[in-house]
Amino acid sequence: MKKALNQMTVPHLTFEAFLDLAADLGCVGVEARNDMDGLGRPLFDGMTPEAAGEMVRAKGLRMVGLSQVYPFNSWDDERATEVANLIAIAKASGAETISLIPRNDGTGVGNGERQANARIALKAIYPMLVEADMVALVEPLGFNRSSLRFKEELVGIINDLEASDRFKLVHDTFHHILADGGALYPEHTGIIHISAVVDPALSVGAMEDEHRVLVDANDRLENVAQIKALMDAGYDGPISYECFSPETQALSDPKTEIAASFAYIEEQLAKA
Repeated sequence: MKKALNQMTVPHLTFEAFLDLAADLGCVGVEARNDMDGLGRPLFDGMTPEAAGEMVRAKGLRMVGLSQVYPFNSWDDERATEVANLIAIAKASGAETISLIPRNDGTGVGNGERQANARIALKAIYPMLVEADMVALVEPLGFNRSSLRFKEELVGIINDLEASDRFKLVHDTFHHILADGGALYPEHTGIIHISAVVDPALSVGAMEDEHRVLVDANDRLENVAQIKALMDAGYDGPISYECFSPETQALSDPKTEIAASFAYIEEQLAKA
């Protein structure tokens, strides 16, 4: 299992402490984020992309992802500039991918409308990726309010555009369950995001980012089964911890807790 760590899991750590944690956990790489301004955390803690990339590599890590452009599927000149800027930062820092997140506010969800909006955006972004020799990770969000819930629709658009060399899916175990499961598309998958929901009282429809904690024996999202199915089907990329629960983000000893969870997952995979 090629472990990775998304910065959202430990947003209160400095960027360097985040990298040290990932290295101590035996991760192959990290995902850095540009959307933590509310926590007073600018991208790379304000370091230049070049300096941040050097720090990542000096600690034996890869920057497997750089998040994010939102909402990528509301395409206009502003969005085009945001994509171009994120690609430039990714190139300067040595990040392997950028992340594209769909609108998630209940608009643009109509049948026909949502597919058209995604297609318009991906068609425009594709030549930007080709020119920069960059890959974009597109993440379907399983919420009912999401304008891009289903991997099947996304894969269909990518295939129609003959763009699978530049667009890969994020398989998020949380969003996969919220979108009622479905096909896995390992050959289209660029990264797996993992997190658990353990509250037994929550219906699937009531699950939100704030409920996403570390995986243990109480996991309701079938993380182990999803990871095993993807790996058995040939997936060999990063498996990245992305938790949004304030309780998880505030852990006093994240190294011990995350290491124990990774160990649990690997133990269950070995048994499966």
